[in-house]
Amino acid sequence: MSTPASQGVLRPVLIGCFFMACFVEIFLIYYKPQIKFRSCPTDQASHEGKAGSILADDDGDTDTIILIWMWPFGQAFDIDSCAYFNIKGCHLTVDKNLYSKAHGVIFHHRDIHGDLKNMPQEQRPWFQKWVWWNGESPANTNRIPGVDHLFNLTASYRLDSDIRVPYGSLVEVTSEDKIFELPKKDKLVCWVVSNWNPNYKRVQVFNELSRHVKVEAYGRHFSRYLENEDYSKTLSNCKFYLAFENSIYKDYATEKLFNAMKLGAVPVVLGPSRDNYEQFIPRDSFIHVNDFSSTEELAKTLLFFHPNEEEYMRYFTWRKNFKVQQGYFGLEHACRSCDYIRRYKGYRTIHNLNKCFWG
Repeated sequence: MSTPASQGVLRPVLIGCFFMACFVEIFLIYYKPQIKFRSCPTDQASHEGKAGSILADDDGDTDTIILIWMWPFGQAFDIDSCAYFNIKGCHLTVDKNLYSKAHGVIFHHRDIHGDLKNMPQEQRPWFQKWVWWNGESPANTNRIPGVDHLFNLTASYRLDSDIRVPYGSLVEVTSEDKIFELPKKDKLVCWVVSNWNPNYKRVQVFNELSRHVKVEAYGRHFSRYLENEDYSKTLSNCKFYLAFENSIYKDYATEKLFNAMKLGAVPVVLGPSRDNYEQFIPRDSFIHVNDFSSTEELAKTLLFFHPNEEEYMRYFTWRKNFKVQQGYFGLEHACRSCDYIRRYKGYRTIHNLNKCFWG
């Protein structure tokens, strides 16, 4: 049985508990945690709290180790150049003896065997993240059974990737950059194609377009080859370049686009929608095939610019403020994956990669 004295002691305690409970409830109602929403659903792993607390205590002096499990298409690249992207504190390696110490392991999709036998067979360290790396469109990426629940992060050209590495981008010019001068032009429309496939839409559009305007076409199909040293000069001498992608998918804009822009040719694009392109480049820096009701109308527009230099130059207004920065396949994926893993400590799993990428 409580006494008046004990009630006097308990009363402040109960009042304090009441106000504390009210504070917690209000906090939970109005607190909005910062969550990165992704189109690829993820499962939070059971080690998230452990990884977050231990790795967050890192003073930043220890390098983040990224293991490149396989060279992309068997082609090696310099792994000591992350400083080029202003990324520090990263140690890239291909030494599989460091597997148990690596903070991240990056896998190039096209080099993963269908049976997954060339993937790590040892148990994965609890803190380690696996990065799925791909630069191809879904049409040119084979599905591999068993990849669901296998990876933690994605690195690709897509805007919804955890680590986005586009084929190119526009960056602001600096005082050290030379003022852009348009190269002299002696060709109206050009196209370089290495993979001729009559079933591709780009080939069908080219065949129709070439009935209405002359296209300087290069490649094996035309028995007209361009050596590497002649490529840049040839494109620079073209007013327009057919930046036709081999397949049409969201965010899939490759070096075909950025090479043309860098070398001073106006890209005529065949790929995702105009709205999608305008997420990467200015609306007045390119011509989209879908802007026209027919290839004949497109040809008329291209021919219009042949004598109209002033109108043509409007496509280079963006050059006053920007320049093209091309992507570095492989190295940039590894370096930016390292930078991401170094910055973000949360641990998660992509539980449906097939649905995420192929839809």
